Amino acid sequence: MQHIAPASKPLSAPFTEGLEKEVLRYQRCTACGHPQTLARYACQQCGAAESLTWNDASGNGTVRAATVVSRAPSDDFRALAPYVLVIVELEEGPRLMGHAQADVKIGTRVKATFFKHLERTLVRFVPLA
Repeated sequence: MQHIAPASKPLSAPFTEGLEKEVLRYQRCTACGHPQTLARYACQQCGAAESLTWNDASGNGTVRAATVVSRAPSDDFRALAPYVLVIVELEEGPRLMGHAQADVKIGTRVKATFFKHLERTLVRFVPLA
């Protein structure tokens, strides 16, 4: 009898599963404390392997960059154009790209909200009240 190994989850699974639950997740190195987004096998700061843990973020942060996308990069996003993309530095330290309301500017304090687009959960940052 042949044993078929179960398909392994992608490295980013904790992040994408968090999005489905409307939670932002990031990795933190237990060796040096460095926080990072974009799932990796080793710490960006110290290079320690297998020292990364997944953590839930508050979802609050500060806009560090913003741009208006007038021409969507693919047909999947054409219905959203024009739209604003921002890079937000989360309170916990890592930076994350997401959608934003049109009135969001660099330096604005924001919180993460979530929306569905083509069966995917995406992040939209809105100003903190």
